[in-house]
Amino acid sequence: MSDPENSSPGTAATYSVKQRLMFALGPGLLIAGAAIGVSHLVQATRAGADYGFAILWILIIAIISKYPFLEFGPRFAAATGRNMISGYRAMGNYVFWIYVIITVGTMFIIQAAVTIVTAGLAEQLFGFGWSGFTWSVVLLALCAGLLSIGRYPGLDVSMKVIISVLTLSTFAAVVIAFGAGAGTEAVAVEAPSYWNAAGIAFIIAFMGWMPIPLDAAVWHSIWTGERSKQTGYRPTVSESKFDFDVGYGAAAFIGLLFFLLGTLVMFGSGVTFSANSVEFSAQIVSLYSSTLGAWSAPLISMAAFVAMLSTTLAVTDAYPRVMSEIWAELSDKGGESKKRLQVYRSGLIIIPLAAIGILAFMSQAFTILIDFAAGLSFIAAPVLGWFNYKLITSEQTPAEARPSYRYTIFTLACLFFLMAFTLVWFYWRFLS
Repeated sequence: MSDPENSSPGTAATYSVKQRLMFALGPGLLIAGAAIGVSHLVQATRAGADYGFAILWILIIAIISKYPFLEFGPRFAAATGRNMISGYRAMGNYVFWIYVIITVGTMFIIQAAVTIVTAGLAEQLFGFGWSGFTWSVVLLALCAGLLSIGRYPGLDVSMKVIISVLTLSTFAAVVIAFGAGAGTEAVAVEAPSYWNAAGIAFIIAFMGWMPIPLDAAVWHSIWTGERSKQTGYRPTVSESKFDFDVGYGAAAFIGLLFFLLGTLVMFGSGVTFSANSVEFSAQIVSLYSSTLGAWSAPLISMAAFVAMLSTTLAVTDAYPRVMSEIWAELSDKGGESKKRLQVYRSGLIIIPLAAIGILAFMSQAFTILIDFAAGLSFIAAPVLGWFNYKLITSEQTPAEARPSYRYTIFTLACLFFLMAFTLVWFYWRFLS
């Protein structure tokens, strides 16, 4: 972690608008890098392949309904110079401990889920003959090692390159698929019903991580602080919102592209995705090569692997940071950068080891693992959404940084939707 004593972020009136925006740009792309992974390569592609255009509205609503609650993370950090964990703590013990329970209850399985997908793509690319579990151990060790050395700056630079490459290659594949007339077949085939227990369960899992779980708002608030330490410049609320919009827009757009790719190439074909991570990864690469041509398979394999590696790297960084901030709120030595760095480095060991333990039993059924983890994230979304709304409208946030009346109405409408869909899931799961 960066040492807060090494720099003093502040405003800089002498900088041009372009310079200030470039200083602010970074955390949003980290969020995009964390998002463009399982939710896109796996969930969005499966949604298109299984249900076609019939489920497109779910993707759009998921993206819209999560927007305000995720945007509140960088907004709070820019307005106050603090992260959201500090804000939760000030709201009261019950808010803080509910957040801690949700985080601890999901972080190990989320770490395991993103890693096993990356492992499958690694074997698809390199062909060493290793199992998904073996690759997971290697990848987690690699990520933990890189983060213990390079930390935030290395994460920031790599993400900007990765997202650019993946966006261009995926967009090209979708355009070629449309040009080949694949869209006509996708429209002609009747979509199966999703108003049943299995369909609702998948929709909840799909929405849980599309484009990213709501607890990423906390990650963003922490990364905003890290970016300020790196540049020596503390962005304004509007500049942080620009950074967020760039990252969130990229994540949403690429999610749509993967959904379209699954719909155009696989829907109605009778082919279903494998529950084995390596076989699934081979199917993902074949989606591209069947539209772009066989020449593209190595390039796409590399791009997809690097995208998932960036997700694994971002998640491996995020949770230890969260743990160090939680520790800081609970300890009277929380302000000591050395202690926080020790907690961070301990998290780089403990969380991957727990994820490896989960994968020892679940690596051959990774789609079940992913659906379970994503479902947990969605069920927690209304709770975290409410916390974020209360925090950003509280006296902790300066009046000028609070959402406008119209934005507040929009936020409450999004919260109502998240709550309503969660209740629908409970009905289908336990009463239907």
